[in-house]
Amino acid sequence: MDTTLKNIVRVWFSDDQISIETKNGIVKSHPLHWFPRLEKATEKQRNNFELSHFGIHWPELDEDLSFEGFFTFNKDEIEARKSEIQKVFAKFPELNITELAKRVGISPTLMRQYACNVKQPSPERTKQIIETLHQVGRELMAI
Repeated sequence: MDTTLKNIVRVWFSDDQISIETKNGIVKSHPLHWFPRLEKATEKQRNNFELSHFGIHWPELDEDLSFEGFFTFNKDEIEARKSEIQKVFAKFPELNITELAKRVGISPTLMRQYACNVKQPSPERTKQIIETLHQVGRELMAI
């Protein structure tokens, strides 16, 4: 199935679901509670998204969903394959991916790819990200 921008007709939300429809009439929906940032967002924030060739980006929420991932999403399979970095962002949706990427010294786009499990960080990069998270934690504890 072609799950690229040219084949996507619409994206919409119901009370507890996010849905995407393709030009050939295929509709795929997932519960919002699978996506904590979207679940906690206001209707206005949810509807403020950008479509790209790869998927959907919510700039205000710092959230991304790939079209391909959305249409092939299997929650149990995804949970088993989550990287350590992805688990951190899933557990703490209040973390700002862009700002953390700046602290680490990497591209926010790359950090989003790690957070969405599109790319896997090397062991050295994982260590760098974890150390930065620990530093943020220490700074918060000092308050």
